[in-house]
Amino acid sequence: MTLSRWIALVFLVVCLAYGYTSYFVMDAALPPFMRRTPIWPSSFPKMLSLFGALFALILLFSPAKEKLEAGEIDHRRLGDYHLGQALGLLVLMVGYALCLRPLGFLVSTIAFLLISGWLLGERKLLVMVPVAVVTAVTIWYLVEQVLGIYLKPLPGLIGAGG
Repeated sequence: MTLSRWIALVFLVVCLAYGYTSYFVMDAALPPFMRRTPIWPSSFPKMLSLFGALFALILLFSPAKEKLEAGEIDHRRLGDYHLGQALGLLVLMVGYALCLRPLGFLVSTIAFLLISGWLLGERKLLVMVPVAVVTAVTIWYLVEQVLGIYLKPLPGLIGAGG
């Protein structure tokens, strides 16, 4: 079985578990007055699980290709790809999520953008620093002021706590 079929099989299992949760676990916890409404809190998860399972089944049962096309990943040659960078970015994303509360949005986002840019090969600090700062401040402003969602901008010791 090819790598894409294994991924489709894992995705199908995840969709089935998500669907089971949305059909039985979420619906069982609904209060009686919500059971008469046409749209339940589990409606969107139900649709996601159904469409996800459908696409996974399409991938599983589609005819196999004999030859790889240009740009496709050959799982037999994974060592030829930049796996270190990909895994480094995944670790960096987890670290970013863990640092958001203690360091604040601006510090965490600027550090994430600088480190990920360096990891991907950018070495011009005169380009990276302004881009990271402008991007982080712009996103913070849009989320905070336009959407009205509070994001702690700085660490509690420096900025306003919260």
